[in-house]
Parts: sequence; C-alpha cells; structure tokens
Amino acid sequence: MFTGIIEYLGKVKQVSLQANSAVIAVDIGPLQDGVIPGDSIAINGACLTVTQIKGPEVRFDVSGETLSKTTIGKLTVSDHVNAERSLKIGDKLGGHFVTGHVDCVGIINKIENETGQCTVWFSVSNEISNMMIKKGSVAIDGISLTIVDLKEKLFSVALIPFTLDATTLGFKKVGQKVNIETDMLGKWVKRILTTNDNTTSGVTEEMLKAKGFM
Repeated sequence: MFTGIIEYLGKVKQVSLQANSAVIAVDIGPLQDGVIPGDSIAINGACLTVTQIKGPEVRFDVSGETLSKTTIGKLTVSDHVNAERSLKIGDKLGGHFVTGHVDCVGIINKIENETGQCTVWFSVSNEISNMMIKKGSVAIDGISLTIVDLKEKLFSVALIPFTLDATTLGFKKVGQKVNIETDMLGKWVKRILTTNDNTTSGVTEEMLKAKGFM
C-alpha cells in the first residue's frame, strides 16, 4: 500500500527485456537505506518487488502482466521515474490510499500552462472515466492528484510548480503515456452497482440514492 506522495525522482540504470518478463535496475538514491529484497516499491505507480540491491541501485523482476498493463516495459536507460516505498504502520498518509495496481495506461491529451499552475488533460477509456468523480483522487504515474474536471474519456488535474519539479510530470509532453490508478472506492462502488450475481446484499443505485449516498 502506498500514498501517492513521491519520495524520490529515481533514474533507470538498466533495462533487460526478456520473452515475457523484464529486469530493471533503478537508482533510488537515499531510499535504498533499510530496503531489503522482498520489499515493495512503487515505480511510476506500479508496485514492484525488490530482488537485488547494489548501493543506491535496486533491481526488480517485472512480470508479463505488469509489462502489458503499464508503461514499465517502455522505460529506457536514464529515464526518470517516481519512486515511493510502501507504507509502514504509523506513517503519515499525505495523499490517498494507492495500491500500486495500475488500471490502465492513459495518454496526455493537452497541457495548459498558467501562472502558478499547469493543467494537464489525460485521455482514458469510458470504463476508467466512469470510475472517477470531480474532486476525487487519482494516481498518475504513482502521484496522488485531485481530478479538476471530467468529461467523456477525458479528465484533468492541476499541477503546482513543486509537483512538476519533484516528479516525472515535469518532463512529460503531449502524446506521452502514463500509468493511471483510479481511487479504490470508485472501483468497489462500480462493482456493486454493475454485478448481476447474488452477492450484492440488495445494494442498488436506488437504495444508495434513498440513503443519501448519491
């Protein structure tokens, strides 16, 4: 479990693509202190398991599933990546609950630079946008952000200069791809409202409206 508060802007040192898997090495700087093999670290929002450690560099074995559902397989040497270690009991929760299980790969649709902030629009499928709400949370490349506006297959977030400086979003351009994880609450609500089996315990859209939840 993560919070979406990026701890370090790491750099890819090695990428070894195999038939249905990959091995990547990332320089995570001071974050390597205390890290041991088996620990979970979110790299651009994808939860990966540490397999080897050599100084500030950590290695991850990446499964075919992760390669097919995220941008991890497109990383190249010297790329910057967002790194966050998993939560420990008692840690501050500065963002929102992020699982590190990427829902989809989105595309940067438009970047609007303004004084003091930058608004970025992302293209996603209807299936993904239907799990979002205005002012709700979303993780983009592992960064906890708030949805500003929401349209069919599009949503936007506002980025302050600090976020642009401290994360990979400061390097991104229109047309580039990012990992997107929607808020887990939205997934559960959608599952409850759309399932056709007998496990919903009578929870319906009408019942949620009657109780004031919608």
